[in-house]
Amino acid sequence: MSEVHLLHNSKEAEKLERIAFILKTIAHPIRLGIIHLLEQHPKLSVSAICEKLGTEQSLTSHHLQNMKLKGILSVKRDGRSMLYSLKERDVSLIIECLENCNCNM
Repeated sequence: MSEVHLLHNSKEAEKLERIAFILKTIAHPIRLGIIHLLEQHPKLSVSAICEKLGTEQSLTSHHLQNMKLKGILSVKRDGRSMLYSLKERDVSLIIECLENCNCNM
């Protein structure tokens, strides 16, 4: 099926736009690392994520905020901490598919 034909179908075009949006949003090693952590630990604070990834808090906070604004993560206050969790659980499936693919590796 040609690309042009797919884009004439509005439902299919919307679906492809959403997939492209998610892929662009998570296309960074730190963001992928955050998603992996949140698969294993459903709720984590910024400091816990930084500790587990070995990243700086300001940079990690930037990535968390970006993914929150784009609907990939959700955040809840727990006392003085903000706990992040995966809002789009299907993102894990996308990453798993890519990891299992031997694309030029």
